[in-house]
Amino acid sequence: MAQTSVEVQPLYDTGQLNIPVAEPGSDEKVGHQMIARGRHLARQDLWTQLSQEMLAADQTRKTAPCGQPIAELLAYGARSDVVLAVEHALSEGVAFDDYDLLCGISELETELQDHPDDPMIGLVVALAHIDLAWAWRGTTREGTSHPQHWSRCAAHFDRAAALLPKCRAAAPDSPLVAAVECALLAGQSRAQTRVADKYERLIGLDPHNHRHMRAMGSHLLPRWFGSYAELELQALRTAARTHDVWGAGGYTWVQFDAIALDDEACARVDVDYFIEGLHDIVKRRPDQQMINLLAAYCAITLQQGAGQNEQADQARAQICAAADWLIRDHLTELHPLIWAHAADGFNNSVRIPSAERFAARGHRDALRAIADLFRDELHSGKSVTFTPSGLQFSRN
Repeated sequence: MAQTSVEVQPLYDTGQLNIPVAEPGSDEKVGHQMIARGRHLARQDLWTQLSQEMLAADQTRKTAPCGQPIAELLAYGARSDVVLAVEHALSEGVAFDDYDLLCGISELETELQDHPDDPMIGLVVALAHIDLAWAWRGTTREGTSHPQHWSRCAAHFDRAAALLPKCRAAAPDSPLVAAVECALLAGQSRAQTRVADKYERLIGLDPHNHRHMRAMGSHLLPRWFGSYAELELQALRTAARTHDVWGAGGYTWVQFDAIALDDEACARVDVDYFIEGLHDIVKRRPDQQMINLLAAYCAITLQQGAGQNEQADQARAQICAAADWLIRDHLTELHPLIWAHAADGFNNSVRIPSAERFAARGHRDALRAIADLFRDELHSGKSVTFTPSGLQFSRN
């Protein structure tokens, strides 16, 4: 843990803000290590070892500090060379029949033929097809890009879907299988009739992982597969089903990203129940990664987009006010990368050219938000110091 002491003289007459800062990259170190591990095992053709490690992580629901399942990270590392090569080729405008676009996935298919009854290897190949489908689809809408792009996209989604039944039969209680089924919804017709059921199964298999509930909420927005009424209904149902794990927090997690993405969803959210959920989450997960996540969400993420919908702004203001008690009562150290991701709406697809600059931006944003919260104390000449036992105030 590194200690930082930040002068706030430019904003206030006197006063100093002191807060410990987590080691740079500590939140994401485990994730990077697991991706590298998966990549190494695939490059060395150690597929049986990869399968064993994925299965063990999947069965124990092991996650990185950010909540990303270890099994998913290993699977991403194992297919990353193939996916990145295709993404690069497409970004460079390589001809559609270029060998580089097919050889990698063909090699993965060969590994699957060599391990036909292994569900973990089957999932690696299915996930690779899903990634390639998105690479062909890009960010364009159907009808606005080359027809062959959409044809290839559909073919990869279809192949991934064809692989799932055998994986499901071999590992019926696997959260990773359920997560891949949810990922496949984007490539299937009439997905809106199944999205809640698919996510309900995933959440039931891994209720402690909030990322599944957040993903469901986003996918229940009208822009994807649902409606505002369905979003609210499933948020309430999820809270009831996961009450022993999260209390009212299940409602909060389902609404978490949805109301940050959509003003109308924000306008319709049950603010009191959402805030009750925040309190219940903190009671059950008071670790500093979680406190930084919730505080950054309230102080940074949800503040964005204000001014477009009056009713949404009213709900937003009440929820954002929770940053006060989250920071004053629970924050003891700063995790800059979490705050940096908060400014991007926790968008996992954002490219980060420099982790150091990204973290530095998060550090600045966090200090600005915290200093603003303590403006009166700092303006009066008090120093504000965060300690493991709570806040301390002193005169300079």
